[in-house]
Amino acid sequence: MREVEHIEQGALAGVLESLLLVATDATPAKDLAQAAAATVQETVAALEELSRAYLDANRGIQLREVAGGWRLFTHPAYHDQVESFVLSWDKRKLSSAALETLAVIAYMQPVTREGVRAIRGVNSDGVINSLKDKGYVREAGKDARQAALFATTNAFLETFGLRTVKDLPPLEEFAPDEESRNFIRERLSGTAMVVPIDEAAADLDEEAELLGQASIEDADFELQEAAAPETGEMDGGDGGEDGSDE
Repeated sequence: MREVEHIEQGALAGVLESLLLVATDATPAKDLAQAAAATVQETVAALEELSRAYLDANRGIQLREVAGGWRLFTHPAYHDQVESFVLSWDKRKLSSAALETLAVIAYMQPVTREGVRAIRGVNSDGVINSLKDKGYVREAGKDARQAALFATTNAFLETFGLRTVKDLPPLEEFAPDEESRNFIRERLSGTAMVVPIDEAAADLDEEAELLGQASIEDADFELQEAAAPETGEMDGGDGGEDGSDE
């Protein structure tokens, strides 16, 4: 950390304002003094002067000493306006999962929930519902299997400064190397969504084949038991049949 030169008294107020703007919690005067390369006494005097200046000018912000430190606050008189603005701003905030899901929908639209899951590798139903509530995603019909299709909205375009979805930058531009670019091409080609379906179909075929083979083996066993000369063997055949059901 580089050494900070001593701040002149006239500039100290401006330095403190800058520090308080980036502080996330109430900051003790000694910490502000250290950051501003001033004495604690000089810092406290400048903070008190700033606080009075805000009050006298009826500014939209106030400086208060709370919880052992100093912090900037919005003026209580403008609470309703601030609350309304913060709520609308908070609605636009998106988590990493939401951004990832929104990107999948934006580049693959229209896409089903299963299509999003196939690419992300996790269930995204809750995230999709949240994006719908925020107005970024809408239902855009159904596919051949009657599964809901999702696409982006005009609110999405406005928020991200796009005229149309055609203005979306190619994802390949963000790939650090050729391997990553190939991976993105494969994902966007739809291969990733087909693979899980193909794998599921293969699993069903394999299961049916195994069940069919088991049925043939059971039938052969029953025929052999029926052909046995002793009647006791017939009872064993019945037991074998019960065992296959288990």
